[in-house]
Amino acid sequence: MNQSSFFSKSDIDFLMKQIKKEIEDEFNRKMKKRVSLARNINKLMDQKITFGQRLADNVARIGGSWGFIVFFFLFLIGWMSLNTFLLLEKSFDPYPYILLNLFLSCLAAIQAPVIMMSQNRQAMKDRIQSEEDFETNTRSEVQIQELIAKIDLFLDLFIKVNFAKREEQIFLLNQKLDKLIENVQH
Repeated sequence: MNQSSFFSKSDIDFLMKQIKKEIEDEFNRKMKKRVSLARNINKLMDQKITFGQRLADNVARIGGSWGFIVFFFLFLIGWMSLNTFLLLEKSFDPYPYILLNLFLSCLAAIQAPVIMMSQNRQAMKDRIQSEEDFETNTRSEVQIQELIAKIDLFLDLFIKVNFAKREEQIFLLNQKLDKLIENVQH
């Protein structure tokens, strides 16, 4: 074996310094260019919201709350109590509460489509968010693959450098062993 065919320690040190410098330079260059690609879908959607959409969201938020259910239950009991027990003969909506039924039907006819509008808007927001999540996951996957490739490259380089060092050490040990054998024979 010829010792000149191996990397010297200074060559390896120089190579490692160069690689480290290139990695740091590349990292700094990318960090300067780096712009977050993530978007806050809620902010984007809320910037474009119309009055009707805001109203639909509020109706859905209030209409789907326990406060509304309790209030409406108390309102119904009050209406029926007023017309059944308190007003007796002068009741404006006697049993079977036809006016109340008309009022409830109108409320349901108006409230249902408004709530559907709010749900449709939320579904659109969810769709956009899932697309954004998919794009983020795809970018992350590509970055992970790049990192794996870099790690593989460094492992290959590390193995080659260590293999070269071991071969150099074995060569030097063989030289010393040859000298020792030569000295013992003389």
